Order: sequence, then C-alpha cells, then structure tokens
Amino acid sequence: MRILVVNAGSSSVKLSLLGDHDETLAERDLDVPRAQLDPAQLNEALNAGLGDADLVGHRIVHGGQRFSAAVLVTGAVEDELRALTELAPLHQPRSLAALDAVSAALPDLPAVACFDTAFHATLPLAAATYAIPAAWRERWGLRRYGFHGLSHGWVASRAPELLERPAEGLRIVSAHLGAGASLCAIRDGRSVDTTMGFTPLEGLVMATRCGSVDPGLLLWLLSQDAVSEADLADALEHESGLLGLAGSADMREIVDRFHGGDPSATLALDVYLHRLRAGIAAMAAALGGLDVLVFTGGVGEHAAEVRARAADGLGFLGVAIDDQPNQAVHGDGEIGSPAAHVRALVVHAREDLEIARQARRLVAASA
Repeated sequence: MRILVVNAGSSSVKLSLLGDHDETLAERDLDVPRAQLDPAQLNEALNAGLGDADLVGHRIVHGGQRFSAAVLVTGAVEDELRALTELAPLHQPRSLAALDAVSAALPDLPAVACFDTAFHATLPLAAATYAIPAAWRERWGLRRYGFHGLSHGWVASRAPELLERPAEGLRIVSAHLGAGASLCAIRDGRSVDTTMGFTPLEGLVMATRCGSVDPGLLLWLLSQDAVSEADLADALEHESGLLGLAGSADMREIVDRFHGGDPSATLALDVYLHRLRAGIAAMAAALGGLDVLVFTGGVGEHAAEVRARAADGLGFLGVAIDDQPNQAVHGDGEIGSPAAHVRALVVHAREDLEIARQARRLVAASA
C-alpha cells in the first residue's frame, strides 16, 4: 500500500509518498503563505509522482477528547474537526486547508486523519487535569491535551527497536526539540505525562513561544492595559522564547554567539537548558525512574552541544553522554556513556512513518 503523507506546518506543507516497506518514493515541500495551498502547485507535485498513492494520511494537530486514535475522514468527521478549530485556532485551519486541497485533487483516495494529541489520550487524570473550577473544565473541556504526539509516538516504537528491548517495562523520556519543543514521559509505550498542555504554549522554552509563564503576570499586563489581548497572544506565540531572549530563534546562531561571549545568547541558552533539565527530571519523576533519554526534532537531532549541556545537569538521574558519538551521530544512534545507568539516544523524527503506520493499522483493522 502506497501512502501519501500530508504534514501541514506553519508556512509549508510536506508531502511524502511512502512505499510498502516505508521507503520514501518521493517527497516535496510546498510553500503555503496564508496557509492556502496553491492548487496548481499541488497538482504539479502530485503529477510528478506523489499522487501515485492508495491512501492519504493527514497530520491533524487537534483531536480534542473525541479522537484518541486515527480515523477515516468522512463528511461527519470533517465537520467535527472543524468544530475543534476553537481549541487550536492557529494550527487546525492549516491542517484542514491541506485536507481540503488534497481531497479535491485526489477525490477517489480514502483519507485518514492522524492526530498530534491522540498519543496523549492515555494521560492519567493526575497529569491531564488543571486545578481550576470544575464548572470550567466540564463546560469547555479544559484539560491538558499535549501535542507532538506523532513524534513522541514514533520514539515510543523506535527506541525499543534500537535497544532491542520490548516496550513493556521501558521508561523513556522523549525530548522533541525543534521550533516547537515538548517532553513526553513514556511507560510501556504509552504517554503518561507531557509538557505541553491545553495549547502548545505550555512547557519548555521554544524558538518563538514562551513556554510556561506565570498566568498572574499575563493577567497583570492585561489589567494595566499594557497590551491588548491580540498583541499578547501574538507576542507569546511569535515574539517570545529564544527570539525574545536573544533576538534570534535559530539555536545554531545562539550557540555560536554564546561561544563568542554574547550576554543575551548566554542568557537564552541558560534559560533554555534550565527549563529543559527541570522538565526531564519532572518526566522521570512521573515514570518513577528513567531507562532511556531520547533526543529528537531539529535541535534534538543536530545540536550536539545542547544535548551535552542538558545531560551535564542530569547526572543525578544516571544520564551521561559520550562526547565522541554525540558529536558524530547522524540519524538514529546511541550517544550515552557505556558506564551510564540511563541509555541516551538520538532518534530521527519521522512523523511521516508514524502517520503511515497508523493509517495502515486502521485500514487493516477495518478490512
């Protein structure tokens, strides 16, 4: 079965055609300013081989409480996905625009929706529940949903393969570090805690997102008429994080400036690593211990110094990184010290493979 994977991001849509054995047959990144796919550009890509598929798998950011696993897209399902837009107003419309465009171009192919929130449907109530009035939680479905589930789900299956161990009994902290960043505590292949919450703003410091901030600070800004609600939302999403600390959202530039003695880059890296180490320790606490620490995502895969400096503060957990493999790793590989109690891995982020696997399982189960 050939599967066309559609991964809609903030400014591009990545198309990947995967073969029977998950080999990449073709791929293309399409620019999508204002989240709208150009039909001519899409058709050109599909006619160049990407359209030779049996099934389409879509990354959908938010599944709400309704969708805890991949689902075949029908008219009724699409209506429900649109109703969830209010939970992810910045991200859901991009996913749905890509779904509409590809469905119009390939109307005869079945489509499967795979959700970034679904992997975290297994969160226990203690991890998923905010300590806010029950009436609010019940009326608006306010809870911690978590995101990056397709990436963390891939880590949950790939790490045991690399270690040649079953997922059962394995305690993994997955660190997805990219423009967006989150941690996930994985036990027995299932998510039991994560750092993102009701929105992707909660948790770690990110490229342009703030991560966790005292809500009282935000209420104070609004009460002082210092900023409008719209300006506040824009600043927290697009002007904060590394950009707000160092004037750059590029970790490579920040590391270079850190080595040059730049104070703002030093502060940005220190804040980033402080939150990262604290988050990893919290995830390990949720697991009752730690067997494997996995780095994935653009920064997690390529920033050897970030991995090393994060591990330097986690020796009390049994984490230690070997400098040589840490510097040399490319793709999937082990970077931990042989003497360390905790194994440390780099796993190449493959949301496309996770989407394809979920789509195949759904089709097989319904056959």
